[in-house]
Amino acid sequence: MSSAEPDASNALSDQPQLRDLFSFNAGGLTFAVFAEEVEGTADAKHVAGLPHAPPAVLGILCIRGRMLTALDPIALLTGERLTWPRELPCVVALRGDEQLALAAESFGSTITISATDIEIAGDNDQPRPAPVVGISRHGGQEIRILSVPNLFAAAFQRKERRRRRF
Repeated sequence: MSSAEPDASNALSDQPQLRDLFSFNAGGLTFAVFAEEVEGTADAKHVAGLPHAPPAVLGILCIRGRMLTALDPIALLTGERLTWPRELPCVVALRGDEQLALAAESFGSTITISATDIEIAGDNDQPRPAPVVGISRHGGQEIRILSVPNLFAAAFQRKERRRRRF
């Protein structure tokens, strides 16, 4: 490459990194996850409750032959479970070893934003992993972007489980 040709790697690094978000609504709030973390979606799925589950865990459901743990996004933020029907209106199945899904009242759209448009959530006072990676604003709405790698720990770390001793 001659010195007169521009370096392609520098040109790419100068451009903003674009991220696709899959949005959904629950409890009057708008949430999103990065689109590459979504395995699929489903409508009207029955959830089987689990006894003694933490507030964020709604139960188990089946999507396309996979058993997933359904989480309440409102309870992930507040610790208080939203009142959900046994048949969830919408479900967002997530990629990953934890086999998680998020309950939703309705699906939004896929939004493309610049990575610089995400305000990083800075709540360092929390003793547990933060379920929200950041907040973005789009179309006049505040969108809470969930951190899929932290969802399992955020849902289950809240309640310490006791072991039976024999």
